[in-house]
This record gives sequence, C-alpha cells and structure tokens, in this order.
Amino acid sequence: MYEDKTLTCKDCGSEFVFTAGEQEFYAEKGLMNEPQRCKSCRDSKRKARRSGERVMHDVICAECGKPAQVPFEPTEGGRPIYCDECFKAHKQNM
Repeated sequence: MYEDKTLTCKDCGSEFVFTAGEQEFYAEKGLMNEPQRCKSCRDSKRKARRSGERVMHDVICAECGKPAQVPFEPTEGGRPIYCDECFKAHKQNM
C-alpha cells in the first residue's frame, strides 16, 4: 500500500526517505502533511525549542529596506515585515 518516498528537506536541502512505515504511522495518527524536514533538522529544531533558544530569520524591512531579524519564518506573500524602528513607528500610528 505505502511505498518509500524521497523528499527534500526545506531547511538544509538534503534528500531523505519518508518510509512506508512512517507513512502508515502518519495515516494512523491522522496526519495529512508529509514531513518537510530531515531527521537531523527536526531534531535540532526540537532541541532549540526545548532549550529556549530562539531561531532567528534574516529579513529585509518592508519600509526602509534595512536587514533585520525576526523570531518566525516569514511566508511568501504574507504581511509586511519591519525592522525594530519601523515596527515601533507603525505601532505608534495604530
């Protein structure tokens, strides 16, 4: 019924195998989406969450164009992301 699939990790770009047994486990648990990260990237992300480390992502401010970092992974076509200064200015104008 299930066959091994080769997937690409969205973090490191390496290929990993989503085994038939893992697919069956996902189906039993009602999980609809395939994994997006390889085991080592999942483990390091889990370890960072448990240790309280914040994983920061580099972005460009939508207002002034300066580089900034945010504690979430931005999505394509999502809301504009601002540097600290521009964010504070927008917040005061609300």
